[in-house]
Amino acid sequence: MPAVNGIYNHKSFTDVEIKVKLMNSLTKHRGPDFSNIYLDSTICLGHNGKSIINSDCTQNQPFVSFDKNIVLSYDGVIYNLSELKNELSKSYKFKTLSESEVIIAAFQKWGIEMVQRFNGVFSFALWDKTSEELYLCRDRFGIKPLYYLEDNQSILFSSSIKSINSFYNDELSIKEDALIDFLQYGTVHQPNTILDKVKSLTKASFLVIGNQETKIFEYWNFFENSKQNKFPEEPFKKIKKLILESVEKRLVSDLPHGIFLSGEINSTILIAAASKVSKEKINTFSVYIKEKEIKERKFSRLVAKRYKTNHFELEINSDDLLHQIEEPFNFMDYPSIEGISTFFTSKLVNNEGFKMALSNIGSDELFGGSSVFKQVLELENNKWLYSFPPQLRNIFGKILLKRNQSFKSQKLEEILNLKLFDLPYYYPVLRKIFTNNNINDLTDFKNITSFNYPFNWALSEISFKNRGYNYSLFSKISALEIETYLQNVLLRDNERMGMANSLEIRFPFLDHNLVEFVLSLPDKSKPSKKILIDSTIGWVPEQIIERNEIDFVLPLKKWMKNELSSFCEESISNLEYYPNFSMSKVNLLWKDYLKGNPNANWIQIWSLVVLGKWTAINLSINKS
Repeated sequence: MPAVNGIYNHKSFTDVEIKVKLMNSLTKHRGPDFSNIYLDSTICLGHNGKSIINSDCTQNQPFVSFDKNIVLSYDGVIYNLSELKNELSKSYKFKTLSESEVIIAAFQKWGIEMVQRFNGVFSFALWDKTSEELYLCRDRFGIKPLYYLEDNQSILFSSSIKSINSFYNDELSIKEDALIDFLQYGTVHQPNTILDKVKSLTKASFLVIGNQETKIFEYWNFFENSKQNKFPEEPFKKIKKLILESVEKRLVSDLPHGIFLSGEINSTILIAAASKVSKEKINTFSVYIKEKEIKERKFSRLVAKRYKTNHFELEINSDDLLHQIEEPFNFMDYPSIEGISTFFTSKLVNNEGFKMALSNIGSDELFGGSSVFKQVLELENNKWLYSFPPQLRNIFGKILLKRNQSFKSQKLEEILNLKLFDLPYYYPVLRKIFTNNNINDLTDFKNITSFNYPFNWALSEISFKNRGYNYSLFSKISALEIETYLQNVLLRDNERMGMANSLEIRFPFLDHNLVEFVLSLPDKSKPSKKILIDSTIGWVPEQIIERNEIDFVLPLKKWMKNELSSFCEESISNLEYYPNFSMSKVNLLWKDYLKGNPNANWIQIWSLVVLGKWTAINLSINKS
């Protein structure tokens, strides 16, 4: 996929063409086929290109309309492109096969409201010379990246934070609240980033920049676009239809493509659906660590055999992987705990000649398969604990933690001390890596509160009198999972690490029509993906329905104590860069982990490793 770069109102910058060309070079991995810029008195637009739908690269971007009034730099795929083009053809004569021309024709007919008609993943910068307005826009789930920075009257924007940072010679500072956010959740939630002043354009929104105003508009959300359906007719049939349509749309590509197969329910459903809608033989690929005994092979082979796929078993040598462990960190815009596995699986798939792959990511969050759903139900069944006064709950939490220093106990202690026992209050704790007490122990931060992004979003969307309040409990959890962990960790890291290897990853379970319908349903059919299984009866072999789900993950927990211990220790030492850390406490936590103490969870240590390594690469640490 391509990369979008540019500067609006560039008069205060010198050598603007050279600087935008540098932005292009820093994002070349996203679009290696061609690079170009557009320049006028107000805007400089840059673009790196990579063909997905049409491998003919003659229609370079930035794409200029034939009346010279609209300029577009675009990253993405519109899955309903043919339907849009057919409708637009009634009043517009197309001269190219370019997807960009379809978007420009749509803008000329419908204005920026065209995005409500798009089914796809995208980010774009569209310059309307007639109105002298720039539009920056992202898709409904924020899969395609787009960052921006306001500098007086100028706005810099890019698919990559590193491109924006290149203008300032790494002088942008790290925000304290962003660092706390990362420690809590292993990410920085949009619209913030870890760098001061750099913002991420929020999902399902567009930013309008003109002489009169700069304003963000939301064009889609979970609840206003999903009407509650307490008594749905034939929901299984509807879900099956929506899955088939989603997979069929996402299989459109003239480049080699396939489906990740892990031998569990979610990926099996994608392969079953693909086999029903595709006229071609499906390619599937499973990834394994070579030296490890793989019991999962029999399940992926079972699915591949049943659906007669062209199956690839891709093996990675652990020694090779360990020697390459630093490579994915070079593609992190800002630190994140996920994505390392995706980087190496994408690299293997790309080495086989594939340029696009379907992934089952999003199914657990939508259909109640993630562990958080179970944790919420457990807490709801223990509401009686909140009948006790706060002082007693505080004492009970301390006793619990004294008896058991586990990760789960640390979170439960924080939950017992919350002001209210309500989903917006306790859900953010369930997703935490470090609790507030943990962070207090490791740092000197004084402003650690529960008023973080997950809490604020939940309070504004699903609390009393807000637009998601009357939705079912499972729909609220799904919305929270999609809005926080899925969007800000899984989707972002999969997209970036896939593109680091020129592999476009698509997510059929996140078609907005499917999401809207599932969120509209009552709770009774949702636990443990029951509704997904019932909707696709006959698609998944019984052996796979009954097994525990296992996806390809690197054995970091084991490696961190052994083969990667030196790498981890060196990375953690880089946290000296931040004056807020108590390095003696950080090093003590690391030693506790090596000893196997239960108060040091592996994901906590890994998040510190990631932060330290990212800091060393991006913040020019010079050690004596």
